[in-house]
Amino acid sequence: MYPVSADRYEACSASRPKLTLSDASLISELESSDDLGFGLRVGFQGMLHMEIIQERLTREYDLDLITTAPSVVYRIQLNKSRTDPAQELMLHNPADYPDPSRIEQIEEPWIKATILTPDDYLGAILKLCQDRRGVQIDLSYVGKRAMVTYELPLNEVVFDFYDRLKSISKGYASFDYQITGYKEGDLVRMSVLVNDEPVDALSMLVHRSAAEKRGRAMCEKLKDLIPRHMFK
Repeated sequence: MYPVSADRYEACSASRPKLTLSDASLISELESSDDLGFGLRVGFQGMLHMEIIQERLTREYDLDLITTAPSVVYRIQLNKSRTDPAQELMLHNPADYPDPSRIEQIEEPWIKATILTPDDYLGAILKLCQDRRGVQIDLSYVGKRAMVTYELPLNEVVFDFYDRLKSISKGYASFDYQITGYKEGDLVRMSVLVNDEPVDALSMLVHRSAAEKRGRAMCEKLKDLIPRHMFK
């Protein structure tokens, strides 16, 4: 989260301890961007939690905020170069993505998810998990309720998975997960350019197969959000 006006950063920073006092589930740390200045990296329980915090910051601290896409921590294995030895890098911010020629492999965190749902919504939930690159582990029934276990990449879950799950099941499905570790993935950095200049805060790591779809969706939103100027 970044304040729209740079001179409001002090108010944004001062709100951190006060929000944490009244909401123990909120995690935040300071963050900076070349394009958007200073802001906060914040951890939420879901999209509703995020909207509540945004509304509180707007009303209680008079802040207009820019919220970038959520991301997870990736593990990158770098190969040896002439000047640097082989090393392991934990990537928190896509803007710090290293030179692709030095990348040996990229690993992303995966979770084991357990979903309990009425049988009526099972088909739609299975499709949602498959669309998010899920691997089915188990499926069992308890009466008219189904319990399905999937392995899913955390990157696909933090975006809007929980909200989609609740929408599909009309609120009846429950979701529980635990992180199982890192797995290698065919991941690329997707950059968004405004007037031919990349904006680091809009960069994200996505699976190669979803990069174009995710990028087009973001550009369609930006087209309406960014005020018109004399450039494409």
